Amino acid sequence: MGMAMALCTLPWLGFVPDSMATAPPVAVARLAEQLDVAPAVLKSYGRRAKTRTEHLRLVAAYLGWVAPGTLQLKELDEFLLARAMEHDAPSLLFRLACEYLISAKVIRPGPVTVVERVAHAREQAQTETYQRLAHELTEARCTELDEMLEVDPQIGMTRLRWIATGPVEASPAGVRAEVDKLLYLRGLGAHTLDLSVLPAERRRFLATVVRRLTGQALQRREPERRYPILLTLLAQSATDVLDEVVALFDQAVSAREGKAERKMRDELAERGKSGEDRQALLDELLDIVFDTSVSDEEIGGLIRGERIGWPRLRAARAQTAPRLPRDHGHLAALDGSYGYLRQFTPQVLAVVEFAGGTAAAELLAAVDILRTLNATGARRVPPDAPEGFVPARWRGYLETARKSGNTSAYRHYWELCVLLCLRDGLRSGDVHVPGSRRYADPAAYLLTPGKWNETRTEFCQLVGKPADADRALAEARDELDDALGGLEEVLAAGDGPVRLDEQGELVISPLTAEDVPAEAVALKAELTTMLPFAPIVSLLIELDQRTGFLDCFTHATGKQARSAELKRNLIAVLLAHSTNLGLTRMADACGISYDVLSWTAEWYVREETLRAANLAIIGYHQGLPLTRVFGTGTLSSSDGQRFPTRGKSVTSRAMSRYFAHEGLSTYTHVTDQHTTYGTKVIVATKREAHYVLDEILGNATDIPITEHATDTHGVTLVNFGLFDLLGLQLSPRIRDLGKITLYRPGPRAETEKSFPHTGPLLTRRLNTDLIAEHWDDLLRLAGSLKFGHATASLLVGKLSASGRQNALAAALKEYGALRRTVYAAGTWRTRCTGARSRGCSTRASPCTRCVATCSTPTRA
Repeated sequence: MGMAMALCTLPWLGFVPDSMATAPPVAVARLAEQLDVAPAVLKSYGRRAKTRTEHLRLVAAYLGWVAPGTLQLKELDEFLLARAMEHDAPSLLFRLACEYLISAKVIRPGPVTVVERVAHAREQAQTETYQRLAHELTEARCTELDEMLEVDPQIGMTRLRWIATGPVEASPAGVRAEVDKLLYLRGLGAHTLDLSVLPAERRRFLATVVRRLTGQALQRREPERRYPILLTLLAQSATDVLDEVVALFDQAVSAREGKAERKMRDELAERGKSGEDRQALLDELLDIVFDTSVSDEEIGGLIRGERIGWPRLRAARAQTAPRLPRDHGHLAALDGSYGYLRQFTPQVLAVVEFAGGTAAAELLAAVDILRTLNATGARRVPPDAPEGFVPARWRGYLETARKSGNTSAYRHYWELCVLLCLRDGLRSGDVHVPGSRRYADPAAYLLTPGKWNETRTEFCQLVGKPADADRALAEARDELDDALGGLEEVLAAGDGPVRLDEQGELVISPLTAEDVPAEAVALKAELTTMLPFAPIVSLLIELDQRTGFLDCFTHATGKQARSAELKRNLIAVLLAHSTNLGLTRMADACGISYDVLSWTAEWYVREETLRAANLAIIGYHQGLPLTRVFGTGTLSSSDGQRFPTRGKSVTSRAMSRYFAHEGLSTYTHVTDQHTTYGTKVIVATKREAHYVLDEILGNATDIPITEHATDTHGVTLVNFGLFDLLGLQLSPRIRDLGKITLYRPGPRAETEKSFPHTGPLLTRRLNTDLIAEHWDDLLRLAGSLKFGHATASLLVGKLSASGRQNALAAALKEYGALRRTVYAAGTWRTRCTGARSRGCSTRASPCTRCVATCSTPTRA
């Protein structure tokens, strides 16, 4: 019986406990039944230690296990050192060591021995980290790193805190402050540091530690630990600050452009008001001219005499205003902010290097000329300065200034065009910044050709897309023909919610709201009264007992010591943040000191721990029987919520429609089971469509999202194309769905011959040749997103802003137009089918799956 217990225990635990009496009674009873012996005999097993030792030796030999010898412990040390270079948490390293020993079939030594090996590996990892970076740690650099921890009298704080303090507004002072940081970091050689000798996880761990530690805490650490941490800070800050400089440049220029646009609109409104008299005069003149009863000789007398008169004519002539340029005076209004922009743009151009392809060659040459003008103080733009990059709507300003010989006006308008086009080029990716992460070369966001060749087959199998372009387009065309064929039958009938009017225009009848039975309203009220009042603190305590989500809040340094009051403090911090109460007021309300709450928030509450806690709650929610009643969990939706903010922030924006002052948006993803699996804070003025794929592709839960719904703000042609290439279904609720542009794959005559009623609605022709030419690049783009090589919001934003010269973006938009046409035709057909057959009365059009499976009108 004892040997059988050892035989079962060794592969499971990796060792055999000394006391068999601690074994689970159920397992002992089951084993005794198989051996046909009494379970009680196990109590007398192993009274001689030699017996247990001999039996363990026999069991190990039978199973192929070995005792931990010198060689095995050396291999364990090597494994732990490799893992300690990636993870510093002792408990995690202990668990990994146990798992390694089981996989290597080595009997686990005592826990004290394993703990000692883990501690030794952590010390070796620190030493190894220092040795790998020793070539960077010269005496001069170490002195500079130590000076970062001392208070600098010029700025009134340590350089460490100065670098870690981000900007709060996109003002000239804010931009110049970030430029000063960038120059300081470059003076330390931060942009030349190469930390690739360290694993990515090690660099991430060191960066996490340095963001939490104060200068005094770092000064107390030994040099072997202090200098690698500070080097990691320098390398990461060099990239982060560069990104901040470019982002603030974009935001500050855009803010002034928006102000100029509002000024232009006000001037246009005033121009329209002042021109009402001239418009009335024109109407009267036209009445006289078109009056056939008045001869040509009498027209002049009527205009100058009794009908109009000289006073009105002179007054109208006095109100004559110059003709507006093509942009209605937008650039002229922006010229009023020229002095404001000059407060920071020369500094940005001086410290930031720009690069790009052939499409941006003239723009980059203009940037170099402007940089030279700023450096030399020259005021006149060279005669050979490029202008090809200037949009047509602004070229009139340059021509007028050149003809009049006004060199000052020409300099102003040319420089404004350079800055605005540079801003747009950075957004679209036509211009990139070497050394940046957010504004890097778009090609760097894609899988390399070699890596793509290795993963192409796997990706195509995952998403169900053929690698051959002709086959892919043939399948897409079959889908389009099927959708158009169904819609053709609906339009031919002419009696559905979707029909054609006498002019051949598409008519979509509005949907009525779903009727809620009175019994359901009464039942809801009754159930509401039955629910007890639950204080939110009690609710969080019970939630932690069920899910253990508070255990996900780990110390930033990997320490595992947790005080008895830690969970209480965590709950107080979470409530302070979630209710916008703040730590100061929470300290007054709950009796916990502000210092304790601040320390807890600093070391335990961060993005990765919040995400882990949310995943723990989602995992528990998925296992509840009631969850499956609401849906399958494969359908999700997303939308933004806007919240006002107080104080200054580079994320908040002024939007009079939503905020009294400024605010931001939170973009949330929710499944049909009411599971919130993703939330991201975004700028309120940015397009929500750029962030739709982020949480779906970055979904760390077990929720298999296959279909996603958004409103109109979450829809672009780029998203339609990417969703299909990723094997997902985008099912948006589009405002004015009947007015969108539909595309046909072939000639108009051929399409109208096949679909007499639907064909005329397809007003644009697809460029299928462009799609076929870039099909492999489209798959590579989707594969880069699928395998996490790039962030979806970054790529979608650049592709959406790309100009016509970007062939890949144009091909993706063409493919997105094809998928949107298939979706629109299928939606109209499904809506008519569902409404005609089941009296469907939903707010949104039912999908094909819903119509096929539902059995009641309200469920449809």
